[in-house]
Order: sequence, then C-alpha cells, then structure tokens
Amino acid sequence: MKKTIAVFGIIFLGFTIGFSQPKSKSVLIHQVYFWLKKDLSPSDLSKFEAGVKSLQKIKHIGYSNLGKPAKTTKRPVVDDSYSYALVLHFKDIKAHDAYQIDPIHEKFIKECASFWEKVQVYDATSVE
Repeated sequence: MKKTIAVFGIIFLGFTIGFSQPKSKSVLIHQVYFWLKKDLSPSDLSKFEAGVKSLQKIKHIGYSNLGKPAKTTKRPVVDDSYSYALVLHFKDIKAHDAYQIDPIHEKFIKECASFWEKVQVYDATSVE
C-alpha cells in the first residue's frame, strides 16, 4: 500500500511540476474565443482544428491549449456560447507581437477566417 501511495505521489508531483508556469511580471496571456459558423462540414471543422493546432509550432509561444466550452453548471456569469477557445502564453509582449506577424499565424487567418462568425481576444498580464 505504501508503495502505491508513493507511486501516485510521484505521478501527482510530476503533473504539478509539468503544469506549473513560472511567475513573471511580463507574462502575456492571449485568449482567443471563436464562434464558428453553424453550417460547417466535418471537413471544414477538421481544417479549422488543424489550422489552430498549427499555431503551436510558432516558437514564440511558451504554452498553448485549445479547448471547447466545459460542461459546467449554467450560471449567469458563464459565457459558453463560443465554439473553441485558444489560450497562449508568451514570455512578454515582444514575443506576442512576433507571433502576430509569424507566417504560420498569417496563414491560419488566411485559410480559416471563412469558418468563423466572430472572434474575441482577451490579452492579460499578471498582477503582482
């Protein structure tokens, strides 16, 4: 039993270390919410997802996550009307600005903009 607990403790510690982010005043969190058109084909959805995932290759990104609305309890403060959410971390604004003009980012916009009705971006920096 002690061995099992120790193994789970090591696994948990590994996850904790793996998911923790270094604290820095200059970290920029770029949150992008996409409302996709309702009439997209499965092929269009695949192209969109592949396009968003291609952004992860951009060297300026420190962390990235692509997701869909969580099935949390409905509350007045929760907006789950979007189709996909993309969260990117950059070490600073300079890295963010370089990402914006990266050819991979520009290609994604050119090839996938026809798939969405609306995009909303929220950029934030840490409060110390």
